[in-house]
Amino acid sequence: MFEKLKQGLRGVVERISKSELTDKDLDPLLWELQLQLIANDVAVEVAEKICAELRERLKGEAAPRFGDKAALVRDALRASIESVMATRDAVDLLQLAAERRAAGKPLVVLFVGINGTGKTTTIAKVAKLLLDRGYKVVLASGDTYRAGAIEQLEEHARRLGVRVIKHRYGADPAAVSFDAVRHAEARGIDAVLIDTAGRMQTNRNLMDELRKIKRVVQPDLTVMVVDALIGNDATEQAETFNAHIGFDAAILTKVDADAKGGSSLSVSYLTGKPIIYVGTGQGYDDLQPFDAEWFADKILPAA
Repeated sequence: MFEKLKQGLRGVVERISKSELTDKDLDPLLWELQLQLIANDVAVEVAEKICAELRERLKGEAAPRFGDKAALVRDALRASIESVMATRDAVDLLQLAAERRAAGKPLVVLFVGINGTGKTTTIAKVAKLLLDRGYKVVLASGDTYRAGAIEQLEEHARRLGVRVIKHRYGADPAAVSFDAVRHAEARGIDAVLIDTAGRMQTNRNLMDELRKIKRVVQPDLTVMVVDALIGNDATEQAETFNAHIGFDAAILTKVDADAKGGSSLSVSYLTGKPIIYVGTGQGYDDLQPFDAEWFADKILPAA
């Protein structure tokens, strides 16, 4: 996981640690760091921000004249990365579920993202997360276009022992979603997880359709599902969906196979939305909480 980025950062940290930390010495090394970040799918704007943050932190440090400065450089780089990944709003899905249950209302979560990101499997993982904590869950098959989409969701539901609310193919996804929420309200179900179609993010009809679903069901949380393996395209998708629909948090899939890690850095900074979980495998339990500290631990070279 993130091995290529970790190796690249290790070399740069070593070289910065052996420099005098003056502007003259830092300039070429920070440029090298920026190139390493960009090569690992970090968006240019984000790479520039990290390097600017690191420069300011290192300038303010009282570095030893002789000896190893590696710990100082690592700490400054960690702080720079965590600062760039910080977002204004924290999102705690489990806390929100508890609050909605206490209020006697179901938690309604709308999942968006293009086909192929692992959206439907991620919905099943979130369902398992809630089921394991004693919540009752229903799934809504809002993807009424892609062949096999309803059956795929139904198979996950069968394995998890939950129900799917569905209509026929070609039906109005907003109507399916509305029926699922009403079903949950009538039967005391704690959470409604809504699957949606995922045609390309430039498809205007898809964006209109998703906006309609949001208007009709007014979800408590809209979650963007992003494939970590597609690099800068992941960031572009997130920015486009955020601009046209708006989402509250992201889940990154296939992180276990991601050697670069740039999507993790870029999505939060460029959208201002937190990444709350990452998918780390194919099993229903392979969903791990994500935060900037965890990510920094994964990519920074050990002492």
